[in-house]
Order: sequence, then C-alpha cells, then structure tokens
Amino acid sequence: MNNLKDKEFFETIGENHQMTSSESPLRKDAFDKSDEVKMAAIENHFFDIMTEMGLDMTDDSLRGTPHRVAKMFVKELFSGLDPKNKPKLSTFENGYQYNKMLVEADITFNSTCEHHFLPIFGKAHVGYVSSGRVIGLSKLNRIVDYYSRRPQVQERLVMQIFNELKTSLNTEDVIVVMEAKHLCVSSRGIKHENSFTSTIQYGGIFNEKENRNDFFNLIKQDK
Repeated sequence: MNNLKDKEFFETIGENHQMTSSESPLRKDAFDKSDEVKMAAIENHFFDIMTEMGLDMTDDSLRGTPHRVAKMFVKELFSGLDPKNKPKLSTFENGYQYNKMLVEADITFNSTCEHHFLPIFGKAHVGYVSSGRVIGLSKLNRIVDYYSRRPQVQERLVMQIFNELKTSLNTEDVIVVMEAKHLCVSSRGIKHENSFTSTIQYGGIFNEKENRNDFFNLIKQDK
C-alpha cells in the first residue's frame, strides 16, 4: 500500500463500485478464532485508530467506544459473514397447490459498503413461483437480512439473495429487486443526497417481460 500506483488502483475500484466475485471474499481461516478473540483484537485496533485521529481516549464518552465498535462489528453489522448465523431455511410441500406468484415487498435492510465501510440502506422486493416447495414468509426477510450483514456491494448482495432462494426453493422462478441509498455517495465524494441505486436479478418465468411487469405492479400497489 506504499506504492502510489497501488493506491490509485484501489481508489479506482472503490469509486467504480467494482466487485471481484459473487461470493463474499473470505479467507480460509476466517472462522478459526472465536467471536470473543476477534472482538478483543478489533477493540485494540480501533483504540489505536481513534488515538491516531487525535482523540482523547481518557474521556468518559470515548473510553468505551472501541469495545462497542468491536461488538457491533462481530455481533451485528457483519454477523452475516459467519455461516453459524445463517437462518434455518426449512421449506414445506406446497399442499394448497398455489401456483402463482408470491411477492414479499418492502423488506427493509441495512448493509455496509465494502469500499468505504459506510452504510447502505433501503428496501428489497422478492418474488417466486413455487415448483412444489414453499418457505415461511419471515424467512424471506431473514435471508435478506443475513446477506446484508456483511461488507457488500449491492450487485453482489442481490445475486446472493437470488441464488439462495433458487437453491432453497429448487426453482429458477425467482426475482429480487433492491433499492438503496449509499452513504459513500451522499456523505463523501460527489455528495449527492437524493440519488439511489437499483439492482435486479431474475430467472425462469421472470425472463418474460409480462411476468416481470406483473411483479412490478404488485410491489407498487401500496405506494
């Protein structure tokens, strides 16, 4: 990172919102350490960061911040990195033979930009047609929440949710739309507060425009 060209390269990746894989980039030893060991290390590092910024770490308001940040990172904001936190996604036989589109709209989510570690927040809209299996409605929300709680780019996030639903439901007939605001756009750089980012991923019957339009009409009904 001391090389000027390296710094320019990494800066370009961040500004272009580039991702390198549809999978979250994790090391093979990512979960060898316990949460407690990770939090202790993060607490120490964040203490050093705050000190380097010139903050008085003896101040009562700041002394507990490194611990709070470490706990927030491991237990909350980035808990979706750890497979042990993945929601149990049991599916059930579609006994009532409902064979039309099911849509769960306006699923709120909070994530974090992996390029600047600033918040991403917005709504996800999910639809699928059963191929014989169905999933509890709350599990759709939990899938969105699980994959959101990682350092992310929105393009990867929508693909991960889409792929999880395809696998769990054993169907190609899935569609996911995400609309989000990025603080790395609104609070730094260009500083455009009103812009938002939309991503979409779909397959199966949703490759047909008519079916996509039916989905869009359903998610707009209450707006």
